[in-house]
Amino acid sequence: MEYQITGRVAEVYPVNRISERFRKREFVIEHKDSSSKQVYVDYIKFQLTQDRCEIIDESWLRQDVTVTFNIRGNRWEKNGVANYITNLNALSVTRGIAVAENGQQAIVNPQLEDAPSPSPELDDLPF
Repeated sequence: MEYQITGRVAEVYPVNRISERFRKREFVIEHKDSSSKQVYVDYIKFQLTQDRCEIIDESWLRQDVTVTFNIRGNRWEKNGVANYITNLNALSVTRGIAVAENGQQAIVNPQLEDAPSPSPELDDLPF
């Protein structure tokens, strides 16, 4: 089953080579949930594995993104004690998509969001 979440990239970690055949890159998004009167902020860590490690890099910091992911869990025992690991595996990361107030997806151009408003003095076109 696949899930989606929208947030802002808070951290991007370097690619970590676990073994000769396995590598991963972790990243964190800041997700704001304002479904109630208060705004709750969660920091959620995802991992990209193998060829997907190149999907994002440090240039994605502070960008709004939508992450499509699945949840994987493993059980392992050490000294007779069961341990459980849960991973959020990112399948795709799309830059510049946010959720509008009406619940519809809205495309955002991050480069234009921070641009200053045009100054009235510069509007001297003859038409």
